[in-house]
Amino acid sequence: MGALVTLDLPDDSPMLDLPWIITFGPLGDVDEWEAVVCGPYERPHALALAEAVVAQEQLMAVVEPLVPAVSVEQIRSEIAAAQVAAADDAARTDQADLYGDFEDLVAEELTEPDHPAEPLPAPSEAELRAGFRRVAARLPGATG
Repeated sequence: MGALVTLDLPDDSPMLDLPWIITFGPLGDVDEWEAVVCGPYERPHALALAEAVVAQEQLMAVVEPLVPAVSVEQIRSEIAAAQVAAADDAARTDQADLYGDFEDLVAEELTEPDHPAEPLPAPSEAELRAGFRRVAARLPGATG
């Protein structure tokens, strides 16, 4: 069995309505091959596809929103936000007492996942194509 990584978002997050992509890659350092990126999908479809693949393979699947940027400034803003978040995480790790703050840093890794033990059934081709149409209709500049 592989691993699935995704964002834990509140039910009212606007990110849930974005298109989502799946990046499949090796689970360990032993295998070296280029990651495979699939999508965009609706989030439930992306999660179901990723679960179906990693249930049978020693792979890692990262399911994440695809932010449809419409300008260079918006892309730079997303990059800056990611860099600030990474720096904050690094600073929090550097400041953590190895024993005192361990639970704060890895609490999410130690909790049980919210998804069922059995993978969700993978969506059919027809369901995916219908999802593609819905995703395309939500992209900036889409005409429908």
